[in-house]
Amino acid sequence: MNLTDKINSDLKEAMKSNDTVRLQTIRSIRALILEFEKSGTGKKLNEEEEIKLLSSAAKKRKEAIEEYVKAGRNDLASLEEAELKIIMSYLPKQLSMDEIILKVKQFAQQIGANNKADFPKLMPLAVKELKGMADGKAIKEAVEKVLGVN
Repeated sequence: MNLTDKINSDLKEAMKSNDTVRLQTIRSIRALILEFEKSGTGKKLNEEEEIKLLSSAAKKRKEAIEEYVKAGRNDLASLEEAELKIIMSYLPKQLSMDEIILKVKQFAQQIGANNKADFPKLMPLAVKELKGMADGKAIKEAVEKVLGVN
């Protein structure tokens, strides 16, 4: 089942169960999919594009949570956290920081990266290989840690 079918199915379930947060979140994901399909770029919504859309939505929620917490609006932050949790359920399993560092070490060995001068070689490889499985900030942190950049 592709993402569009899953979203439509989950949308119906959320409507039946009167789960307003889930319904609102799924509608926002559905809107992103429709926007992509109507963009006129001629691209098909494949798994890579799905991950990109969902990752973008998740990133927006994370940034909103940070801002709401800074502003002392914990009520809005908890709503964003609930939405983030729903979005994350559609993404592949997220790696822990230890798992990310382990993978980055493997990539570094493959290309012979061992100091901060190798950052421009290692970072794009890590981002490409871990796309959808880890947040960009976490990947950057892991690459810097592996290469000893401070």
